Amino acid sequence: MIGFLRGKLVFKAPPLLMLDVNGVGYEVEAPMTTFYNLPAIGAEIMLHTHLVVREDAHILFGFSTETDRAMFRTLIKVNGVGPKLGLAILSGQSAEEFHRCIHNNDTQALVRLPGVGKKTAERLVIEMRDRLPDLIDSADSVDASVVGADKVNRVNNPKQEAISALCSLGYKPLDAGKMIQNISVEGKSCEDIIRLALQGSVR
Repeated sequence: MIGFLRGKLVFKAPPLLMLDVNGVGYEVEAPMTTFYNLPAIGAEIMLHTHLVVREDAHILFGFSTETDRAMFRTLIKVNGVGPKLGLAILSGQSAEEFHRCIHNNDTQALVRLPGVGKKTAERLVIEMRDRLPDLIDSADSVDASVVGADKVNRVNNPKQEAISALCSLGYKPLDAGKMIQNISVEGKSCEDIIRLALQGSVR
């Protein structure tokens, strides 16, 4: 099992990023909560990781905090919740927000997340209430820290990249376009646009 990776960030296009670890490129899928904390291309970072082994692929998932990884591992144990939906849930809500929804039986907030219907939301509330990991101190959120940074961030079309990322998280292309149509994208990164779009979708 690969518990963590420390290396140079060489590529990021949500939900995929790549780390150069001693000359080996690791492709990692990560939620938007991790992308929000990522530095510029060329910086050295550390990610907590979880490896999913399937018959046709080995997929590595990365998280900026141990809290998010623990939450992901707990989510994928719920019947009907696979890694893709787990990633979408963590992208749409922070661990603290999800924790609050579960303990308040707030299924309405959960069904606003892509791929989560009423039955899935109810199942999450029932099965996750006793499984939720203890939330780690907020200082844990800086685990994906900059060790050395190259401030050049290669972004060609943040708006289009944001739409593609939202589609990868489970939103339909038309819905993804609507989510960002009223967002002023000038001067914003792909991650900034996605953050604003997701915040608007769960209100």
